[in-house]
Amino acid sequence: MNLSGRDAVRAARRVVVKIGTNALTNATGRFNREHFEALGEDLLWAAQGRELVVVSSGAIALGVERLGLHARPKDIPGKQACAAVGQSRLMQAYEETFSKADRRVAQVLLTHGDMQDRRRYLNVKHALERLIEAGVVPIINENDTVSVDELKFGDNDTLAALVAGVVEADALIILSDVEGLFTADPRKDPEARLLDQVDAVTPVLLALAGGSGSQVGTGGMATKVRAAARVTELGVRCLITSGAVPGRLRSVLSGEPMGTLFETKGSRRSARTAWIAHALKPKGRLLVDAGARDAIVVGKRSLLPSGIRSVEGDFERGDPVDLVDEQGQAFARGLSAYEDGELRRIAGLKSTDIESVLGYRYLDEAVHRDDLAVL
Repeated sequence: MNLSGRDAVRAARRVVVKIGTNALTNATGRFNREHFEALGEDLLWAAQGRELVVVSSGAIALGVERLGLHARPKDIPGKQACAAVGQSRLMQAYEETFSKADRRVAQVLLTHGDMQDRRRYLNVKHALERLIEAGVVPIINENDTVSVDELKFGDNDTLAALVAGVVEADALIILSDVEGLFTADPRKDPEARLLDQVDAVTPVLLALAGGSGSQVGTGGMATKVRAAARVTELGVRCLITSGAVPGRLRSVLSGEPMGTLFETKGSRRSARTAWIAHALKPKGRLLVDAGARDAIVVGKRSLLPSGIRSVEGDFERGDPVDLVDEQGQAFARGLSAYEDGELRRIAGLKSTDIESVLGYRYLDEAVHRDDLAVL
């Protein structure tokens, strides 16, 4: 029997729970032990009869507290130092919580580079599968101590969406500092109405999400909505709700109508296409003409050199690149069959001319359709 909506969330057997910084700290950004213990009880309940994966923020905030700083550092070395101090305290808190029920936890720290490289991505997938099979609850966070801009996910909402795809979860629950997605900012508009369910993420819907209202976290509602858009393409339902209310996780996993549910789409991406679309950071851009765009989006065809108008960036063969239309909008992402210098030489030419220009030919296509994902 195929379930939908909140019934499907209630029946989910493998669940990823993303816990934001605001769900672990008080208004001043300090670790809230009492609330964390209540949240821990909810997690223990959720782990009964389910496979549970936790993506948890909070390391930097805990480091700020432990180091006695008045505010979160703005420089990268300062943030890295706080993460190094705070991560051990964060894991200690989870260890103590789950040990009450004799449950084991495992620390998993990731950078975007672990998702960018296909072999490392599969290594992460296999390691997480083995932990889950052993009944261990992975506690995942970004490795902020070593992450730099080019290796960062940017926020743990993005990380949670990628993890949900890696472990092929049934549901992603994002515990935020608000009840869900509203028609307007509820902190400013008393008439704002909570959206019970979203069937498709549109530009108008993203505009409703706004920015972050937190001084201790990095993600706002917009990042959560984008995360929801990513996982629903994979057939993973996403629910955003408040992490500040004890028992809320139990309520939504029991199918109660709380928070905002993002329903899955009719079709779902393959694991490889999802990896290209969401896990990779583009190293270049290919501006293509309208005919090439239609061939890719409508015809599901490859990008030929003849459709390329210009090439931006420095990239090697096999690197991810964004395909951009004549209005400057990225509409697809793929793995380039040629390096940037080679594409600049053959852009606008027929495939039959590649060998005469370069002296060799890898493929007739600049980006093969098997290595393309429409965004």
